[in-house]
Amino acid sequence: MRRRTLQTLLATSGAAAMLALTPLTAQAAPYSGGNYGAYGFEGQYPTVSGCSGSFRQIGATRTFEGMRLKYFYSDRCGSFARIENSRTNCAALLERSNSGAGRADGWVSETVDPGINYAYTKIGNNLHGRVSRALLVCDGHALTHTNWY
Repeated sequence: MRRRTLQTLLATSGAAAMLALTPLTAQAAPYSGGNYGAYGFEGQYPTVSGCSGSFRQIGATRTFEGMRLKYFYSDRCGSFARIENSRTNCAALLERSNSGAGRADGWVSETVDPGINYAYTKIGNNLHGRVSRALLVCDGHALTHTNWY
């Protein structure tokens, strides 16, 4: 398999393709790419002090084969993705666009931990004109996603 740069993968097939190339380990693990981490609160979980309890679900819960995808937003901290009732080899993925145009330039994902059936991502900062969306990715394929918010 020929290695491709992150920019090429994001430009041609999105963050889900990059996640397909990322090995899924036995323990849940966050992965990120693009310019993720460039804005405040990115790299922290939604339980961080000052953000905990400030998130609310935006948009409808998306489902695929009984698995649920939810998108949460806080006007103080940003957003995160959560998947529930998930099988193994799946991940919650949050894409963020810093231009507001709905083209991902940063992303973060979290795989499902053994013995549980849910996962949630670290925060993506979609404040001040930036937007983000949540995806349910299994075996490297995006199965469903939310709108950009």
